[in-house]
Amino acid sequence: MTESISAEVISVYPDKVKVSIDDLDSFRLAEEHLKVGSYLRIADCDDVVLIAVIDSFSIEVKDTGDRKYIIEASPLGVIKNEIFSRGGDSIAIPPKKVEPAKISEIEKIYAYGLVDKEKFDFSQLSHNGGVRVPVDGDKFFNKHIGIVGSTGSGKSHTIATILQKAVSQKSNQYEGLNNSHVIIFDIHDEYPSAFPSSNKLSVDDIVLPYWLLNSEELEELFLDAGDNNNYNQSSVLRSVITQNKKKHNPDVEKIFYDSPLKFDIEEVLNCLINLKSETKNSKAVDRYMIAGEEGDAENSSTTAKSGIFLSNEDKLDMYFSKLYEFRPTKNSNVTKGDYADGTLDKFVSRFTSKYKQDRLKFLFGTASKNISFEETIRQFLGYKKEQESNVTIIDLSGIPFEVLSITVSLISRILFDFGYNYKRYASSKEKKQHDIPILLVLEEAHKYVPKSDLARFKASKNSIERIAKEGRKYGVTLLLASQRPSEISETIFSQCSNFVAMRLTNPDDQNYVRRILPDTFGNLTSNLSSLQTGEALLMGDAAILPSLVKIDKTELPPSSSDIPYLKLWKSEWVNLDFEKFTDQWKS
Repeated sequence: MTESISAEVISVYPDKVKVSIDDLDSFRLAEEHLKVGSYLRIADCDDVVLIAVIDSFSIEVKDTGDRKYIIEASPLGVIKNEIFSRGGDSIAIPPKKVEPAKISEIEKIYAYGLVDKEKFDFSQLSHNGGVRVPVDGDKFFNKHIGIVGSTGSGKSHTIATILQKAVSQKSNQYEGLNNSHVIIFDIHDEYPSAFPSSNKLSVDDIVLPYWLLNSEELEELFLDAGDNNNYNQSSVLRSVITQNKKKHNPDVEKIFYDSPLKFDIEEVLNCLINLKSETKNSKAVDRYMIAGEEGDAENSSTTAKSGIFLSNEDKLDMYFSKLYEFRPTKNSNVTKGDYADGTLDKFVSRFTSKYKQDRLKFLFGTASKNISFEETIRQFLGYKKEQESNVTIIDLSGIPFEVLSITVSLISRILFDFGYNYKRYASSKEKKQHDIPILLVLEEAHKYVPKSDLARFKASKNSIERIAKEGRKYGVTLLLASQRPSEISETIFSQCSNFVAMRLTNPDDQNYVRRILPDTFGNLTSNLSSLQTGEALLMGDAAILPSLVKIDKTELPPSSSDIPYLKLWKSEWVNLDFEKFTDQWKS
């Protein structure tokens, strides 16, 4: 740069620097042209260098016709004694020299900032080709990550690139898998092509044990939010399931509704049907009028008129075994049972239809009843015997929408509980730390953790919010990916500490991201709508400084590429075997 060129700082604000330049063409380095997003170095008399990123430029035309170029830039940090640190308040005023930052200086910024850190990189600077942008790998994965971008911005490819690099890294030359554990909730079945060796779980082979559902999940599944008898139905379901768990787990001393213990859902249904049909002696409320069973109960001296004396627990245990017939209420001595007034009718009908539904076999089938707790955990963590894998893909595309929230909730909760209990286990075994950390990837997160307060999202929101708030302490972190960040629960999204913000075209999403991001990137956040495919703003605790980057291309992309409509339309007519197609559709 020629010394005669006049470039001076004309104003300094806490978050902005204005630079006046006579000749913009001369104010550049041979290696690059200036652009919005390029870096400036502003030096003072104390050998402190401020690094700023160009936000915008404008032209001032004087009465004489002379022009001055005004560049506005946002301070990112200072270099002092060859060490880069964030913040721009250490520079003496007025600064004495302004010039474009050299690529070698920019490279040093990233190198200095991650000395003795676990470096992880998946991108390069967008405006300074070849400059790699590493992040602190521990901080990047140890804290929750938000990846946002409209359809076609490259969001799925970015996720694939990040995860592929993570599962391939090794600290030394050992054989086999590294110790990464990634679980992807894949709502569009995109990621199997990106991870061909992954542990794939679809609706056909996933096994979700219904007996691990907690109270919120059970009630979301079986109760109708708009039913006026919800409270009674919830109370009955709670007492019946708790008693059935006691029946099947006699060796366990304390059993509660939410205890992760096996129970038999067929027996629970039998009991509910009996409860809604039962009759009892109008003069002795603890005597139940079971047809053909009088006198059969142990220690009972009852007659056909008086009924069978049963405590509540004994009654439930008896009702589990089969469906009974009850004496009709035509006789003045016989009255309806406590729950035979119609309050359970819709509930039992809903319960039956869910339990008998073929589409929910993955939740209520024989395998779900018999699977062990250990096998359940193994399938989600990639520890399947003779089929270990770093990445587990849970294909949600075939999961019925009515149980999508419950499916996500149950799996998320199992993983959180694993992290919590493994930390305790590791401490008891005198391990120094939790050594099986988990990354949970929520693709299209707005679909199951939205801002909505609707009952059908309650279970998944509660489970994910718990991970967002507490998961880091127990080795469970989130990667939230969404094309509609403004529709994600703020409680969850605000817990993210690292962000990859790609092109966003919706104004609500742009404003939401600007408001919630922990780092400022000057006016460049205004350019979220004009980013190219694969470009992103990378910022957060793990980044040395907010950077406009180009994400590396992956050799194994997810199957989310756009369909070439015109090319296909121009091809010859495709004949479709409707019979085979519809048979597969219905199966």
